[in-house]
Amino acid sequence: MQMPPRDLTIPKDWDRRGLPAWSYNSPALLELEKEHVFRCHWQIAGHVADVPNIGDYVTLDAVGERALIVRGKDGEIRAFHNICRHRGSRVVAENKGSCNNALVCPFHGWVYNLDGTLRGAARPRSFPDLDKNEFGLLPLELEIWMGFIFIRFRKGMQPSVATLLKPFEEEIAHYHVADMVPAGFWTQKSPVNWKSVRDVDNEGYHVAMAHPALQDLYGSTYYDEPFVNGVSRSFATYNPHAGRRWSVRNYIKIAPEATHLPEHLRKAWIYYGIFPNAVIALTPEGASYYQEFPLTTGETLLRGAVFRFRDESRRQAAARYLASRIDRETNSEDIQLTKWSNESMLSKSFSGFYLSDLEYGVRSHHDHLRKVLPVLSVDKAPVEAEIPLINAQLSVSN
Repeated sequence: MQMPPRDLTIPKDWDRRGLPAWSYNSPALLELEKEHVFRCHWQIAGHVADVPNIGDYVTLDAVGERALIVRGKDGEIRAFHNICRHRGSRVVAENKGSCNNALVCPFHGWVYNLDGTLRGAARPRSFPDLDKNEFGLLPLELEIWMGFIFIRFRKGMQPSVATLLKPFEEEIAHYHVADMVPAGFWTQKSPVNWKSVRDVDNEGYHVAMAHPALQDLYGSTYYDEPFVNGVSRSFATYNPHAGRRWSVRNYIKIAPEATHLPEHLRKAWIYYGIFPNAVIALTPEGASYYQEFPLTTGETLLRGAVFRFRDESRRQAAARYLASRIDRETNSEDIQLTKWSNESMLSKSFSGFYLSDLEYGVRSHHDHLRKVLPVLSVDKAPVEAEIPLINAQLSVSN
């Protein structure tokens, strides 16, 4: 039986304004966002299939932090700050790789075991005795859920990933994502504030006008559920009249019947939003995730990965290729939309958002941000230097 939309009644007189324009261009606010939004919330760092063997590792650079995820000799996956305890160098420089049985800092040659403990410093007699644990790599919180590796740079108010995504656990379990294997990884920079990326991605009101391929694929079957307790969901099934566009027509034609899924999911595309900046997407052919990280107030890193079934058939592979064509086209269209929207935040003529009921997901994401950073409830741009103090005062009063 199809999972029904959660009981998400939209208030009759809800505030249709979005975040104030100043918040998209404030360096002081960005520093607060880095600390309280990004470092204190779970981030997807990869998938268990990215580190299948002992000594395999992946890294994640985000908001001034560097994470290293490695599979130890005991088979356990652990996360550490990618920071040598000697001079702060990267312990590994590559985005992904494998080491024999130890991690060796490329700066001075300090050696760390795969469990993060210090094996030894180069020229050890030039140091006092070094405690192997005290001078080991600094650990990070790590949680593996449905095969996805989540890490957190700072402890925060967000619950465990399993608790956070519990409302969708039963539905996602049908896909056996933990058993999938990598099928591609991508990054891209966009000249916008990160919130403009989220604003576009958090609503489907624009699909009919801005995304011809998606509209062709699932049309009016698409609906959004807003963020509730840190997660959202968007759901659509193939439009009975789909096929006007080449990629959609051939996707519908080639995609095999997804008999590994329950009936209601066999023609579904589903997106699960995870506050503040990540989405897990599921289709009958596989899974993916994407997320964004701010580089500056006006530049954002887009990052994502695709996963396929280990025993993928040729028809599944062809369908996945066609789905990726639709996704690439959609991503390109979204990037343009984020640029136009972000540009308006610098205009003195822009008077603020006026959101449709179909954009309530944008409002609910903004509400989550206001809860973390109450200074976002200030309509008029504060003096930059006073933003941290105002936010602290409002946090206490709330």
